[in-house]
Amino acid sequence: MKLYNTLTRKIGEFVPWQKDKVGFYTCGPTVYHYAHIGNMRNYIGHDILDRTLRYLGYNVTRVMNITDVGHLTSDSDSGDDKMVSSAKKEHKTVMDIARFYTDAFFHDFELLNNRMPDIVSPATANINDYIKIIENLLEKGYAYKNGGNIYFDTTKLDDYYKLTNHKADEMVVGARAGVEEDTSKKNQNDFVLWFTKSKFDDQELKWESPWGLGYPGWHIECTGISIKYLGEYLDIHGGGVDNIFPHHTNEIAQSESYLGHKWCNYWFHNEHLNDESGKMSKSNGAILTVSLLKEKGYNPLSFRYMCLMSHYRKQLTFSYDSLDGAENAYKKLRSKTTSLKFDNNIDEEIFKEWKEKFTNCLEDDLNTANAITVLHDLLKSDVNMGTKYKLVNDFDQVLGLDLLKNEVKHLENEEEILAKINERNEAKKNKDYEKADKIREELLNQGINNANKLQEKSIKYVSAKGEVNILNKLIEDKVLTEEELDIVKRGRNNKKENHPKNTDIITYKLSTGFEALLGDLYLNNKDRLQEILEQIEVK
Repeated sequence: MKLYNTLTRKIGEFVPWQKDKVGFYTCGPTVYHYAHIGNMRNYIGHDILDRTLRYLGYNVTRVMNITDVGHLTSDSDSGDDKMVSSAKKEHKTVMDIARFYTDAFFHDFELLNNRMPDIVSPATANINDYIKIIENLLEKGYAYKNGGNIYFDTTKLDDYYKLTNHKADEMVVGARAGVEEDTSKKNQNDFVLWFTKSKFDDQELKWESPWGLGYPGWHIECTGISIKYLGEYLDIHGGGVDNIFPHHTNEIAQSESYLGHKWCNYWFHNEHLNDESGKMSKSNGAILTVSLLKEKGYNPLSFRYMCLMSHYRKQLTFSYDSLDGAENAYKKLRSKTTSLKFDNNIDEEIFKEWKEKFTNCLEDDLNTANAITVLHDLLKSDVNMGTKYKLVNDFDQVLGLDLLKNEVKHLENEEEILAKINERNEAKKNKDYEKADKIREELLNQGINNANKLQEKSIKYVSAKGEVNILNKLIEDKVLTEEELDIVKRGRNNKKENHPKNTDIITYKLSTGFEALLGDLYLNNKDRLQEILEQIEVK
């Protein structure tokens, strides 16, 4: 796989530190306000990279932070803490603000079909890790105390600007907020590792430290969280281009000074989404969110489609005309893909040929526009129905566009559907798999499918407790492999608002994880699925 690396400023072959394993860190949101669609373009780019790596067979662990303390209104360590400012404005506590906007962020994040990172960690949950790192930097002489704060001394490094390839006199303080000097710094581009009460007496969130009551700077949290969960050698660090300086530059400085060796090999940055007046920014006034687009009648996946039709390293200009065009194109695409029917008649050679075309686009620095062109070419081709269906399902593992998902229908004939489900289960018990498959297709044609994530409790949650009992028995008897247990873990639906009133949240999560495993095996390893079904029948 070839990927552009900001550090080397060129496209090169991606080679992880450990074969087939990838540690991927994503800079998460500062949860002081809603995330606008420009922010969300960034996370779509990260999601595509995450999905692609998994599609190519890598074992990926993705970690994302939530900044709920320490990010000031200027990137130059000046101004007010964004969380504190928002709390004052809304007359709430900082943690109330953090909870509200974290929930709002993930609501929009999931509307776009973004895959949840494996680990999400708020900055405030890792204070001791930051203190440990800062103490080490002070001992080594990379940091100093002045004006009550702890600063990193950037002059200690000959290659401080290696991510940007600039010289010191070419850089400005505060990439986003203009020049504002901190007189406690020895050098213009030194940065804060720890603030004490001498800086902001009214800061709500403070912790005891060797240097007094205070709180961490913005940059240290990503170093602390990344090393804590992904170790000393990181494969990929993602963010927006506005993170390159000073945030990611400072992360490299403090991380490699602390570790004593190279930290991250690949730096992945998404370009801006602009509106017609320029770069989108929360400070520019009204915020356009994914939820607002949905309220206006747009499918959030039309916005995802619009982003995928442009390369992640190219600036993209948003307008309602461009979104209208993307929505129409997405609807036409889905009208073709949802008309496909499952068929066991699959030409494996043809499948491999088209899969290779699609994969080649992804391996070319995530060229999603070309990948979608391959999808359109496939739909126009004379490839048989079964092979097309399998290919579209395969491609959508990366695209995340719900290409085969039927619109959820209201279940007026609930009793009849439940009877069909019971009939199918009975057919499976009797090993009449032809009949079971036929009933499954009837249900699919009515939009009844666990993969559809239906909201109607009577269908989705009919046997949640039964599924968990089966899952626990399979685990107890060591039937499932480590890889299968990982699929269960990653497949759990953690949305509290989705679980039914008659099922507790833990049971719900486990049942959805079990369903994810069965779905994965159905698509990728029917023989193994059959083995597990036989084990269930025996037990």
